[in-house]
Amino acid sequence: MVPSNPFVAGGRLDNPQLFVGRQDELHAIASRMSGAQPTSVNVVGEKRIGKSSLLYHFFQTWEQRVQDPSRYVVIYLSLQGVQCQREEDFYLAVAQELLSRPAVRAIPSLMTALQLNPLNRLAFSAAIALFKNQNQNQKLLPVLCLDDFKTLFQNKSEFDDGFYNNLRSLMDSSSLMLVIASQKELDFYARRHQLTSSFFNLGHVLKLRELSEEDVTQLVLLPSSTIPHAQSALGMHEQKLTRQLGGRHPFLLQLAGMLACEARQQGKDDDWVKTRFKQESRRLPRPGLGSRSWWRSLRWLVWNLPIRIGSVVKSIGVSIDNISAWIIGVVVVFAFILVVFGFVTHSDAWQLIQKLVNKVLGG
Repeated sequence: MVPSNPFVAGGRLDNPQLFVGRQDELHAIASRMSGAQPTSVNVVGEKRIGKSSLLYHFFQTWEQRVQDPSRYVVIYLSLQGVQCQREEDFYLAVAQELLSRPAVRAIPSLMTALQLNPLNRLAFSAAIALFKNQNQNQKLLPVLCLDDFKTLFQNKSEFDDGFYNNLRSLMDSSSLMLVIASQKELDFYARRHQLTSSFFNLGHVLKLRELSEEDVTQLVLLPSSTIPHAQSALGMHEQKLTRQLGGRHPFLLQLAGMLACEARQQGKDDDWVKTRFKQESRRLPRPGLGSRSWWRSLRWLVWNLPIRIGSVVKSIGVSIDNISAWIIGVVVVFAFILVVFGFVTHSDAWQLIQKLVNKVLGG
């Protein structure tokens, strides 16, 4: 059934008929899955760029993307949606998803291995290795599409280097392939959480960016661009408005399209769409004054740097507070800029600095 409003703003896109674009990325994952040696993939992108939708769509359509689907078993698991407080919780969640796949249920030895209790690290590793050790016509490669992977870093005592080393060992032996979605590259989290496992040097990093113009065109034409004989939910005017508001960002385009479609159905005007879009688009974190990294850089530039420069006078035995050091530092930086651009000479700049220092320190 074709939905009256085919646009989904926020959350994972579950309907494969409404997924558009990302064909290069989907091909890249399938290629690394079906190569001579499977290579795990880290899908990296900012929040709401479409990582979850990409992983889930690959899980839904992978059989159409490889030559011999009988060689693989693919699962999707959102680690935010399962209770992974302990290492065994992770193994159990993976096992339950694998047990739901027909290819696994057809092999009794795999069923038995995955149902062991407790399913600890040793038992899980043995079960995964068993996928590879079947008869030639029954060998399977488990491919785990793991969403919200950073959830595991919240409990380092359970998910330590030993846990990651074990996963890496299974990957290196071609017994397991991982497709992991995260906002930052995995080695970023390794540094932040002081983890040293070679697991974090994952084989391939796939960075998600904004959509191509061709993908944008497909999206605003939904559902006619993906479902045969369907009509576009938006007219030409609404399509243009959606492009203007959403640009090439997946979430913003979906949001603009959803609101434009609602407006058309409810008899609302463009101003209603623009007002609602402005309100709801705030859910998308953007670099700017609200960004912590941007704020830290600004604070360092306008406060820490001048203080450090101004505090150099301490080396001659003079004690000053932060405010005085900041004032001196700002003047030093300003004087340096004036010299660089030729507004004053070196000697004039030095005299200016000396006068200020004497005035600040002399009270």
